[in-house]
Amino acid sequence: MPRLHAPGRAASSGAAAVIAGRRARQRRHALAAIVLGIVLVVLFFISLMIGNTFYALDEVLQVLAGQIVPGASFTVGDLRLPRAVLAVLAGLAFGIAGVSFQTLLRNPLASPDIIGITNGAGAAAVVGIVMLSLSGPVVSLLALGGALVTAGAIYILSSKGGFAGSRLILIGIGVAAMLQSVISYVLSRAASWDIQTAMQWLTGSLNNASWDRVVPLAIAAAVIVPLMLSQGRALGAMQLGDDSAAGLGIRVTATRVLFILGAVALLAFATAAAGPIAFVAFMAGPIAARLTGPGANLLLPAGLVGALLVLAGDLVGQFALGARYPVGVITGVLGAPYLIYLLIRTNRSGGSL
Repeated sequence: MPRLHAPGRAASSGAAAVIAGRRARQRRHALAAIVLGIVLVVLFFISLMIGNTFYALDEVLQVLAGQIVPGASFTVGDLRLPRAVLAVLAGLAFGIAGVSFQTLLRNPLASPDIIGITNGAGAAAVVGIVMLSLSGPVVSLLALGGALVTAGAIYILSSKGGFAGSRLILIGIGVAAMLQSVISYVLSRAASWDIQTAMQWLTGSLNNASWDRVVPLAIAAAVIVPLMLSQGRALGAMQLGDDSAAGLGIRVTATRVLFILGAVALLAFATAAAGPIAFVAFMAGPIAARLTGPGANLLLPAGLVGALLVLAGDLVGQFALGARYPVGVITGVLGAPYLIYLLIRTNRSGGSL
């Protein structure tokens, strides 16, 4: 007679194990997000404190509270604060945009850095600087348009005959190569002063950070990021494939369009504000996946990792190497070996994060 109840006990035990595993993953995800947030806040205040002149934390807090502190009000409030805020917002945007593409296409190589969208922004900016003699916000708007047009072209070309992630990646890599050729050609015909301006923009830099650059990106992030976070469950279901996601009640086409448009918009605004900071969108998602573990919603952790990468990279570029380097140089040095590692790992184990 006791044996009749054994299957029921086994099923109950299995369900309890599943629930316990799910709770453990949720705790790990929450802990990772909290730790990343705390580290980001600490690093943010450090970036406001250090420089040619050091200001104590209480002086920084007084400036942030709107009080007048001789010297600190200008240095912290007008120079360091816009730079730090731009670093956080740009990194957040790059991180969320990158992991959205990687999750939708189920491939860690499907980053905007790799599939040509940042090249579109760069090509448009270089043409504007060199051939049209543009500067300032107009170049940023041109870069914004270049990213949007490039993303639209890649999506349309890859959707013929039905959407396929692998086709989008291959087409994106080809488009990136063509756009890089355009950039090289335009630079080869440019005057020396235009080359310097264009290369500074192409590298990705926070040196000219101002509230004029921060505000458009902040507005875009305030609108787009909450919308994408609210659909994080749908994005996670897309990793299972279109048929499985549809079986779970996910509107596959609408979800794909939402995240592609949102990711492209975030990427475009961030690139227009800070330039195409190399490999942040590429690295943020896989790093976040290692921290949070399997089955987690990576949007917020990847955004936090992206913000940390940009903020830390800018601090290293300013103060740690004996000379000042744009943040894109630092992230590029980190990203190139990581790309090689990820290519090797993906070749061995498949294309998931």
